[in-house]
Amino acid sequence: MIPFNKPFLTGKETQYIQEAVASGKISGDGVFTKKCHNFFETKYGFKKCLLTTSCTDALEMAAILINIQPGDEVIAPSYTFVSTVNAFVLRGAKIVFADSRADHPGIDEDGIEALITPKTKAIVPVHYAGVACDMHKIMSLANKYNLFVIEDAAQAIDSFYKFPDGTVKPLGSIGHLAAFSFHETKNIIAGEGGMLVINDERFIQRAEIIREKGTNRSAFFRGEVDKYGWVDVGSSFLPSEIIAAFLWAQLENLEKIQEKRQSIWSYYGKRLSKCFAASFQLPDVPDYATNNAHMFYLVFNNLEDRSLAIEKCKKEGIHPVFHYLSLHKSEYYKNKHDGRQLNNSDHYSNCLLRLPFYYELEESNILSICKNFE
Repeated sequence: MIPFNKPFLTGKETQYIQEAVASGKISGDGVFTKKCHNFFETKYGFKKCLLTTSCTDALEMAAILINIQPGDEVIAPSYTFVSTVNAFVLRGAKIVFADSRADHPGIDEDGIEALITPKTKAIVPVHYAGVACDMHKIMSLANKYNLFVIEDAAQAIDSFYKFPDGTVKPLGSIGHLAAFSFHETKNIIAGEGGMLVINDERFIQRAEIIREKGTNRSAFFRGEVDKYGWVDVGSSFLPSEIIAAFLWAQLENLEKIQEKRQSIWSYYGKRLSKCFAASFQLPDVPDYATNNAHMFYLVFNNLEDRSLAIEKCKKEGIHPVFHYLSLHKSEYYKNKHDGRQLNNSDHYSNCLLRLPFYYELEESNILSICKNFE
């Protein structure tokens, strides 16, 4: 059997968890949390990083930080996970769904401006499969209309965007805020877990308060105040040291993990490019983006072809999966959507198939998988 995903352990996860337990401090913001924060801030130049219990939590913090109010509008792709938009719906926002690009499941950047109204407060681009949205276009619109940009970088660790002037920046470092995921299906994992990245300095102090249940507890432990209390809204968004310890073992091996995932992605591409299949298309990576080898997917011509491919694979003990269902057609939001047709989003919902992808996937496994599409 070839599963869709298999969590990879570097070998030091349990050792670091034991060290965290032995330290006598397993609540959040201990030694391993600080190690993780420093890693991201140093390697990628993020201004401020705060680990969270999930990427969902990071997005919810972002919604609070930009002060989303009932009636505010937030532009986001329909083809994404519900957490992307639910974070803003919880604060009373109306989601204005954008379609995907024809050549990639990411948001159609050229369709965003037509969706902006005086009520628009933020754009939430999702870097699908770790491949960058066109952030130059998005940031230009944000500057023109005075909007916030929150990057949903759940899948985008160690991926980059190249601006027209040649400047290269890591995904998550471009918008005002960004959210990452360390779910077990991601490149770097902690079982669950996430991170809020704050690139706009005006949000740093308040982010710490929101993360600590609305208290200035972090400032107290730094000796900046002589006691701490309730000063703002917030919740318990910070993870335990056990999660951070697990994550640190992964981050120590980021280059090794990425090297292996890149080789898997390349081998998939090499094998499947020889198929000359009229029934599916391979992933497209724009010139301005890098590929962090988060996933390998195929886009079939129709739902029937995809369904047949899934059944064929399952008979061989192989488990590919389809991905998101268009949120504008979801049971919860379909009556709130403005009625626009989002054809590309629906196409990916019906036709995109994610192939098994994990660190221990071998070339022999990939050959077995690819034979089902030849």
